[in-house]
Amino acid sequence: MKITRRFTKPGQDVFSTIEWTKRTSRITNADGSVVFEMKDAEVPKSWSQLATDIMVSKYFRKAGVPQKDGSTGPETSVRQVVHRLAGCWRAWGEAHSYFDAAEDAQAFYDELCYMMLNQMAAPNSPQWFNTGLNFAYGITGPAQGHWVTDPLTGAPSLATDAYTHPQPHACFIQAIRDDLVGEGGIMDLWTREARLFKYGSGTGTNFSSLRGENEPLSGGGKSSGLMSFLKIGDRAAGAIKSGGTTRRAAKMVCLDADHPDIEAFVNWKVREELKVAALVEGMKHLTDDQKQLAESLGLKLTYDFNGEAYYTVSGQNSNNSIRLNDAFFKAVREDADWQLRRRTDGKVSKTLKARDLWGQICRAAWRCADPGLQYDTTINDWHTCPEDGRINASNPCSEYMFLDNTACNLASINLLKFYNAEHREFDLEGYEHAIELWTVVLEISVLMAAFPSKEIAEQSWKFRTLGLGYANLGAMLMQAGIPYDSEEGRAICGAITAILTGRSYAMSALMAKELKPFAGFKKNREHMLRVVRNHRRAAHGIPRDSEAYEKLAIKPVPIDHELFLDGRINLANALGLLQRATKSWDDALVLGEQYGYRNAQTTVIAPTGTIGLLMDCDTTGVEPDFALVKFKKLAGGGYFKIINRSVPEALRFLGYRESEIAEIEAYAVGHGSLAQAPAINHATLIARGFTPEMIQKVEAGLGTAFDIKFVFNRWTLGDAFLTGTLGIPAAKLDEPGFDLLAHMGFSKRDIEA
Repeated sequence: MKITRRFTKPGQDVFSTIEWTKRTSRITNADGSVVFEMKDAEVPKSWSQLATDIMVSKYFRKAGVPQKDGSTGPETSVRQVVHRLAGCWRAWGEAHSYFDAAEDAQAFYDELCYMMLNQMAAPNSPQWFNTGLNFAYGITGPAQGHWVTDPLTGAPSLATDAYTHPQPHACFIQAIRDDLVGEGGIMDLWTREARLFKYGSGTGTNFSSLRGENEPLSGGGKSSGLMSFLKIGDRAAGAIKSGGTTRRAAKMVCLDADHPDIEAFVNWKVREELKVAALVEGMKHLTDDQKQLAESLGLKLTYDFNGEAYYTVSGQNSNNSIRLNDAFFKAVREDADWQLRRRTDGKVSKTLKARDLWGQICRAAWRCADPGLQYDTTINDWHTCPEDGRINASNPCSEYMFLDNTACNLASINLLKFYNAEHREFDLEGYEHAIELWTVVLEISVLMAAFPSKEIAEQSWKFRTLGLGYANLGAMLMQAGIPYDSEEGRAICGAITAILTGRSYAMSALMAKELKPFAGFKKNREHMLRVVRNHRRAAHGIPRDSEAYEKLAIKPVPIDHELFLDGRINLANALGLLQRATKSWDDALVLGEQYGYRNAQTTVIAPTGTIGLLMDCDTTGVEPDFALVKFKKLAGGGYFKIINRSVPEALRFLGYRESEIAEIEAYAVGHGSLAQAPAINHATLIARGFTPEMIQKVEAGLGTAFDIKFVFNRWTLGDAFLTGTLGIPAAKLDEPGFDLLAHMGFSKRDIEA
């Protein structure tokens, strides 16, 4: 393939195109205790401290990297990380004839480096964890039971080591058989899940094949039921940090609505939340002897999700979702019966009202945000490869839905980097260029990947599913002065998404021209082209009541062309956006009919949590901003304070004066200083014994403090100052509920002011 340049020039060192700086990355808990620290990390100067902390604490390799003195140690520069990723993708692409010539491979490398360095796009976390470690540093390790495939034939074989073929995929869907210890069975799934969690990936499974409680066993006796095994898997997942660092294990549990144990599954987390409340509140009513014993054992039960109370109960390490088909919703509407069926013989185990089950689902979701819903009929209506089976489950965040025993690797494009607020223009050419290049990146990632089982390796080679998406839509709409919850906002979202998927499928077809379609395409050709035609109709604005859509129970909401044609879309190149949306699907269909597709799926809209922070996104995925100032608590400890930097630009667009913008911003964010505070200020602190040095320490911690109390503590001020200068007894400092500000005589009103 020919690779064109848009952001770089031939012969220019891409790393010299940006300004660099060295920073300290220090992650602390809300109380000031240090979780992680690295000094002199080299990062692009334009990156925020938040992005720096994400890269250094999460994605820098911490061991095995050659150092200047001949020893090994951690990565210390973003240069190293970006090079090992882009260099690895280039090397695999060159080795397998993805580029026409060496200059195309170099252009591919330079353009990708530029986009990552400038926070225009980023791959999913497992790529940062694993990709290029062998390529760049020669890191290897004992084989972990992964499988790889021959690039040409798809023949599977066991990987010979842990890093030559990295694990770049974030999203897996795994099947399970109703077998306790056999291959593909219950206990085997926990092993496969552990293999994924260790390298930073997530997995989802539909457990509906497992028999319900009290169903007969082949050897006699009764089954302990689905829930007993889900609790084992939950405990196993809770023991593993994803990527071996500080990400929680990512796990999805799906269940069909007709499973005999569906009611227990729906209410699982509700029951566990009540247990947590009983534990925490019960601690307050222990006898003095029991409280002393608990203190001596270091036993603290709180509502902290990382604490021992939540660790004690089950169900805290997975997202739970129920598969609901159109028949269920018809039964709800008609107040009809709903039958639960045994897995061993298909007989009815229980009949209840569909509305009763629906009510339990709604109550549980209101109480603890689970279970989620997956609309089984609609999902399978848009399935590109139904000849190979149904879609039964999703990955943990539900953006990837495909066949069992398949995988998807993700990347996201930062939309705000393609929006010019001054001219109110969206860079359509740059956006399409990024889509095409990152589609190639994800395709190459399938080529080089290792997988946790033979079946997933075979299926991934056969279908080659990808997950390209975007982030920061909400911030882009905010800067454009367009309400997120508006017809105009939805039209822009629809057009941008249409370009994403249509252009990615078109690129997949061009790769199929050079490299052949995915192995499962011929068998599913008509189904896949039908799906593409339905997408094209929606992009062209075909109404929902049209008979043009093919084999859809529920028809899609199309792009509203009238909003663009009437001039109601507040972008300077709005018509160009619409034209690119329709053209991308025209190309996707024509090229697909001519060459087929290299990939069975190409795009998803992922949450982009951690990589969104890495790209300094104000909003994640397709979501609006849920608050102007946010505190993100990391699973391994530590807090990040996140401020939406799009607010000033949005206010500017809406016509506010600079002085008004400053006042609004200060109100939302806080002043970050006690200098002019009404009650707790420099003067009142000096009167209570604070020195200028201690006041400076307090001031330095205010910017990222979750609460003012978290700055006034022993980690910020030191025990010597608190006990010596302020005269606070050391035993007092050890009390769990000690409040320094209250101890110094400040009232609740003073603290809140």
